[in-house]
Amino acid sequence: MKNLYFQAQDPKPTAMSDSIKRRNFLSRFSLGVVAALSAPFSGVSNAFKEAANSDAKKMNPIKSIKPLGFQWETADPFLFCVHHEDKFPKGNDVMGPVTSMQGRQLGDDFIIKDGFRMYHGKTVPGFPGHPHRGFETITVVRQGLVDHADSMGAAGRYGNGDVQWMTAGKGVQHSEMFPLLSKEKENPMELFQIWLNLPAKNKMVEPYFKMLWKDAIPRYVHLDSNKKKITIEVIAGKIDTIKAPSPPPDSWASNEKNEVAIWNIKMSAGAQWSIPKASPGINRTVYFYEGESSILAGTNIPRYNAVELVPDADVLIQAGDQPTSILLLQGRPIGETVIQYGPFVMNTKEEINQAFEDYHKTQFGGWPWPRYDMVHSRTKSRFAKHADGKEEVKAT
Repeated sequence: MKNLYFQAQDPKPTAMSDSIKRRNFLSRFSLGVVAALSAPFSGVSNAFKEAANSDAKKMNPIKSIKPLGFQWETADPFLFCVHHEDKFPKGNDVMGPVTSMQGRQLGDDFIIKDGFRMYHGKTVPGFPGHPHRGFETITVVRQGLVDHADSMGAAGRYGNGDVQWMTAGKGVQHSEMFPLLSKEKENPMELFQIWLNLPAKNKMVEPYFKMLWKDAIPRYVHLDSNKKKITIEVIAGKIDTIKAPSPPPDSWASNEKNEVAIWNIKMSAGAQWSIPKASPGINRTVYFYEGESSILAGTNIPRYNAVELVPDADVLIQAGDQPTSILLLQGRPIGETVIQYGPFVMNTKEEINQAFEDYHKTQFGGWPWPRYDMVHSRTKSRFAKHADGKEEVKAT
């Protein structure tokens, strides 16, 4: 994916107006993503055509190996993935860190200091209310808790294995704060946020969010020939007879023909497992984020590297001398031009301009909460309150 900076024109510019200030702010407010991009996708790429020779695929199913930065490069239909890992300290009375905030650029704190970042939070770490349009966010929380609030009046607290899947559609504001609930011990946080694009026909659907609670996410368990265990959280897609919960109805993942898969693969030290092949033309990437080393198709892969795979080939993977964790993202490319500016992802510059215009006029429904960095009561358990009033409650 080639990154090109695009500065959207303000439809009604004023002299360094609130509109321009808001635009500058929004261009940074994307869970740490500060670059805008314009990237046309062409469906089946030349790389797939070059990989058409079946003998070549059998010899080497690896297309590329790239080191990972803060923002992980992804392939259509995904827009990007970010891996947040923070060793938050004990919490104070307002669920912020007990550690001094001196030396931090509060409101825009993305440099790890004392083991953590405050992101856009000033009291509690996280991301106060901000808008999205035209895509989906999938937040996979491996450790810690996230407090959600949005412009639809929906709210929630989820984490420690839960997943929230939100279709932004025509526009929604939401906040994602990381409350430090424990005063007695540290509050470590680890999560992935994945952005999945929407096709043009679904860019302006109604916003929607769905909770995939930890106990509802199926796990594929396999013992290799040496009785070593592989466990895969099937967040999207399916493995053998194990099928993920249904995604939101307007998602690109809702059509099984698109073969969208999000798998979190956990392997015991030395375990071996063969990633089953997908169909030709599917984009497939694995991200090795935990462990010492792994071997894919006979190639040694250092930790924190991404490997793009030929889709229609089984790929043998072997964990190194430590337990290994790998995230797999795959899907059929949407094949449409992408224009992104901060929190808005559309197909044309005109649509980006319209997104700003609409947000300035409507605030995508406004903000019904008393604060933009909304956190829920310390005593609240995991829960989800949906826009229709339906509420789910889980044990913390």
